[in-house]
Amino acid sequence: MGDGPDLRARLLDAAVACFARDGIAGTSLRAIASEGAVTPALLHYYFGDKTQLQQAVIAERVMPAFDEVRESTMQAGDDISGLIAGFVRGMCATVERHPWLPPLWVREVLCEGGALREVLFTTVAPQMPQLLAARFAAAQEAGELSPDLDPRLLVTSLIGLTLFPAAGAPIWRRLFAADDIDASTMRNHAIALLDHGIGAS
Repeated sequence: MGDGPDLRARLLDAAVACFARDGIAGTSLRAIASEGAVTPALLHYYFGDKTQLQQAVIAERVMPAFDEVRESTMQAGDDISGLIAGFVRGMCATVERHPWLPPLWVREVLCEGGALREVLFTTVAPQMPQLLAARFAAAQEAGELSPDLDPRLLVTSLIGLTLFPAAGAPIWRRLFAADDIDASTMRNHAIALLDHGIGAS
């Protein structure tokens, strides 16, 4: 498998896969070593203990994934519709590139006792959700968004239209026999819903 940075990256990918599938608390270093096809001693050589490995996953996998979403959103400019579409496109593209993100988010942020919940408050939240809510509030004051909306709940709604459908895909794909729905279809659906609603007036 080689060594150095390439092997380190492989082991981080193995850790993310195990964390998303079995949860952080339910994953042992031995399981990660097995997933990465290395010995536990080699995994220890690269990352030390599980706490250090978890910190490396956050710094080198989780945060870069959300940085991708942030970059896509900020590139949209000042237009509020473009900003919202930029977030949706960015989140959908990130989920497509990193399919481990939705199940990891559900397990480790949403579930009580999740190991990444505090990471949301200390690392992720100060960046994206607060910034978006502030932009939405300013747009609302300028008359660009409905006064019936709560800017904070709009952020939650955007996450609900992007990250959560991806997390629930194994359920709704089976329920609706919907294997034909791909990432671009989910993205376009979310943007259409946000732009035009359900079409009833």
